[in-house]
Amino acid sequence: MKTLKEQVAEGQLPRHVAIIMDGNGRWAKKKGNKRIFGHKNGVAAVRETTEAAAEVGVDYLTLYAFSTENWNRPRTEVDALMSLLIQTINQETSTLLKNDVKLETIGDITSLPKDVQRKLVEAKEKTATNKRTTLTLALSYSSRWEINKALKNIAKKVSDGEIEADQVDETTLINHLETAQMPDPELLIRTSGEQRLSNFLLYQLAYSELYFTPKLWPDFRKNDFFEAILAFQSRERRFGKISEQLQKK
Repeated sequence: MKTLKEQVAEGQLPRHVAIIMDGNGRWAKKKGNKRIFGHKNGVAAVRETTEAAAEVGVDYLTLYAFSTENWNRPRTEVDALMSLLIQTINQETSTLLKNDVKLETIGDITSLPKDVQRKLVEAKEKTATNKRTTLTLALSYSSRWEINKALKNIAKKVSDGEIEADQVDETTLINHLETAQMPDPELLIRTSGEQRLSNFLLYQLAYSELYFTPKLWPDFRKNDFFEAILAFQSRERRFGKISEQLQKK
């Protein structure tokens, strides 16, 4: 019998998969531990998911790691998350190199602590020539922040005479988003059973397939990722058309 990985159809892969990694706190609470315990154990899920994406040939993997709203959490948890981020970058850069994975980031990176920014730059430089998969961490990110930033930049260019107002269109906005250098996600995965987007890639997810799993993030493994890919491959993506139109092709 074929494994889940072997069942994945190579020619029908999503180029870009985005994931809302949810459930770390609840996972830790179930085990009688503090929330940071869940975040620490979530690192293994990040590693396995990144390896799984690279193994089957997904070009882009974007993980919602820390939202702009997460700054409102208790200071002790935020500080612990920042320390964990540094530790994870130190430990996992070798995994990225081994799997030919390039690291990128989106979000308000300048709002992160200086030592976190420095480690991110170092890891991005070390993995810059990797080509198998691009792993993007969304840090201090929210979609409304991103769209607001893009609109301000476009408005300034119009004001400065760089572009005419009547030239502003959908492509203009897309080119000013944080994700301008990558295709929109075809598949969004959210763990923990919650079924909402939480201010994540709202513009880019317009036609994405949504996959919700009750698995809490620290328990998410390669086979869970492959199951999501298989679910994606079983769906008909119509983009506003009807089935008969697609069948004529």
